[in-house]
Parts: sequence; C-alpha cells; structure tokens
Amino acid sequence: MSLLEIIKEPWPWYVAGPLIGLTVPILLIIGNKSFGISSSLRHICAACVPANISFFKYDWKKESWNLFFVLGIFLGGFITAHFLSNPNPVEIAPELSEKLATYGITDHSGLVPAQLFSWESLLTLRGFIMIVVGGFLVGFGTRYAGGCTSGHAIMGLSNLQWPSLVATICFMIGGFVMALLILPYILSL
Repeated sequence: MSLLEIIKEPWPWYVAGPLIGLTVPILLIIGNKSFGISSSLRHICAACVPANISFFKYDWKKESWNLFFVLGIFLGGFITAHFLSNPNPVEIAPELSEKLATYGITDHSGLVPAQLFSWESLLTLRGFIMIVVGGFLVGFGTRYAGGCTSGHAIMGLSNLQWPSLVATICFMIGGFVMALLILPYILSL
C-alpha cells in the first residue's frame, strides 16, 4: 500500500487522536500558545473591522499565528477534498442507513447528506433549521462558553482547567440531547 493510499483512507482513532492531542504540547513548547479555533474569528474581526468596539481593541497581531493555523486547516481541507478524497460512498451502519431513509435521506455519496446540506435544502424549513439556526446556535454557544470544543476539550482539559471540564460535559450532554431527541423531530419536518 502506497503512502497516498494510506492518506486517502480514514485513519483509526488510535492514530488520529494522538496526532490531534500532540498539537497541545507542541504549541505550548514552541511558543506558549493555546489551541482553539473560535478565537480566530475574533482576530479577523479585530483586524478588519475598524469600529470602536472594546471587544476588538487588543493587539491581534500577537495572535496572528492562529490565523495561519486556520488558513492551514482550510487549505488542508481543500487539498483533501479535491485531490485526496475517497471516491467510495461514506460507510455507515446499515441500521442507520435504514433509519435515515425513513426521513428521506438516502444520498451518502458525500461527506454530508445532500438532502440536508445543499442550497436547495436551505430553502426548506428543515434545511433552514439545520444550517442557519444550527450555525447561529453553534456561534452563540461558542461565545457563551468562552471557546469551542477544540479549545475546551483538547487544550483546556489537558491543562486541567475546571471551566473546560464543565464546558466539555455540557457539549456532550447537548450533543446527546440533540442527536436523540431534537434531531429526529427536525428530520421529520
């Protein structure tokens, strides 16, 4: 098996997890930097919005490394989607496929179901709730919790921060409630 074939396949959790986890000590050792993605939006706004808003008045240039990190994530996603993607449909459990089919979701050819995440779907109530309302809630929750899941669950827990433990527990509870109670209702719309 060539290196390109290995890269195209999904990596098991016991390889991908430690690689993600190693970003924390590397960032701390290299420059005492904390890992998190949501703060990059604040840096972009501070750099681009010349408004007199106290939240954006800080030296964002000291955190510009974070913008390059996020740019690297986007670039990696682009390269992967266009040059390293696996042409096979996403493999999901047959029971899940049957359950999703009852909601009209049958296209598993992409990373996300086209019946939910497309421009056509955006104009439906179900699509609007999933894309627009969901996006708003993720943004609001990130700001309210003082960081995103990557910042709290990866960086905060590794630094033994109590607020990150509370936030991560709340993220998990919210995810379970969404997946088990709210999502089936939204999908049935």
